[in-house]
Amino acid sequence: MNQLDAIFKAYDVRGLVPEQFDATVAAAIGVGFARFVAEDGAATRVLVARDMRPSGVELVDAFCDGVTSQGLDVVDLGLGSTDLLYFAAGSLDAPGAMFTASHNPAQYNGIKFCRSGARPVGEDSGLAIIRDTAVAVLSGGVVDAPSAGSRTSEDLLGAFADHVRGFVDTSALSPLKVVADTANGMGGLVVPAVFEGLPFDLEVMYGELDGTFPNHPADPIQPENQADLRARVLEVGADVGLAFDGDADRVFLVDEQGIGLSGSTTTAIIAAGILDRHPGETVIHNLICSKSVPEVVRERGGTPVRTRVGHSFIKEVMASTGAIFGGEHSAHYYFRDNYRADSGLIAALVVLEQLSIAGVPLSELRRPFERYAASGELNTRVDDPAAVIERVATHYAGLDQDRMDGLTVDAGHWWFNLRASNTEPLLRLNLEAADEAACAARVDEVRAVMTG
Repeated sequence: MNQLDAIFKAYDVRGLVPEQFDATVAAAIGVGFARFVAEDGAATRVLVARDMRPSGVELVDAFCDGVTSQGLDVVDLGLGSTDLLYFAAGSLDAPGAMFTASHNPAQYNGIKFCRSGARPVGEDSGLAIIRDTAVAVLSGGVVDAPSAGSRTSEDLLGAFADHVRGFVDTSALSPLKVVADTANGMGGLVVPAVFEGLPFDLEVMYGELDGTFPNHPADPIQPENQADLRARVLEVGADVGLAFDGDADRVFLVDEQGIGLSGSTTTAIIAAGILDRHPGETVIHNLICSKSVPEVVRERGGTPVRTRVGHSFIKEVMASTGAIFGGEHSAHYYFRDNYRADSGLIAALVVLEQLSIAGVPLSELRRPFERYAASGELNTRVDDPAAVIERVATHYAGLDQDRMDGLTVDAGHWWFNLRASNTEPLLRLNLEAADEAACAARVDEVRAVMTG
């Protein structure tokens, strides 16, 4: 095991600063990324952006030094959201690196990579090569190019905001009251820019960019981190609440009653709106999404396609099928016309457009898309995840099963997926049934089998 294995994950780089991830490591990774994109796609420049974490400035400087040492130029986009970086990589057709640790605590930082055109970089599509080159750099085995590249700056915030607004018919939007909790993350920069000129009454909570997260963690998938937003929506009588994560590429919605929407519900609403405008298109959903998602897609005349969990898989299937939209239970929403990249802001605007067109409260709009009761993701620590999965599979041998991603068992009126964590000895259970009582009973049943 080399020293970088701990911070190179399946889809990105993520680690503690400076214990695992410091300027020396960032520079080595810059060399690795420069060499990869130069060989992979003959790239001559790299786009770089960062979130508001205090460690980002030094890490970006070091990374850029690594890139330019290999003769490639750097275009520094400054502070930005991850979806802004993807937009830049798509519109400028250049590879990019986004310095962020997303929803992780303040002591972390990381890098999300993409190739030109915002194509994904994962463990099997370049990340391992970048890591191995960086390891060689740290051991003194890589030399600089004969001449260094340059570093220039560019501001794409205005162009990005125009791009996002282009996904909706702005003339159809109603003067809704919207509260956005940006959790001191990059939403504080990009949300006001995108909403400028739209008819919404926008209030931003915790809009100051502060990578120490003084108010609450920038992890809206945890219900407790939506508490302030839910309270504020009720207090001011807002029509909808938006909860963004640290790098603002994910969004969770809260209705006017202060009740949150699942990623599956939001996926179904967006899919319905897109298919109404573009009938017959293909829509991607990962295998943890509610069964209501493919049902809605079929009802609206679309073709649902089920995939593994994770952005690299979603984007790969979107490319091969030509899908117009893809959604995940974790609130990542992907759009073909956004270079197949995910964007919380585009998702939010599409839902606000649907809300405007329907002319009903979000609590009413959501109802037809919520047909089952879901457990949410339940984590259980086990000694041998693989052995437990096999025990569960044997117990339910008489039911439909597949191994697309972990174990999925489908009994028709209820189903579950059991997946091992990539980084910890954990099993993740997601279960759906007809109602809350049935869901709770089936969760107890599956967990009893898991514990033997």
